[in-house]
Amino acid sequence: MKECTHVPELPHGEPAPLSETCLECLAAGSHPVQLRLCLVCGHVGCCDSSPYRHATAHYEQTGHPVMRSFEPGASWRWCFVDESLV
Repeated sequence: MKECTHVPELPHGEPAPLSETCLECLAAGSHPVQLRLCLVCGHVGCCDSSPYRHATAHYEQTGHPVMRSFEPGASWRWCFVDESLV
């Protein structure tokens, strides 16, 4: 497995969440399964178990490489580029 080089490139200090839930799901009338927080800009999107996969869509649209779980008690991070937990 390749080591992630994207975490050191993240802004210092975690960005403030732009919302408390996936706004794209709300607009589509869908229910997010689990939430993810973009560690570059603070976008909150739903996980790949949700119908619309908005966190992945955010990465594909912006190139922001690392997100973390936005669920209470969880703090793991995922790098989309390296496809690994970081």
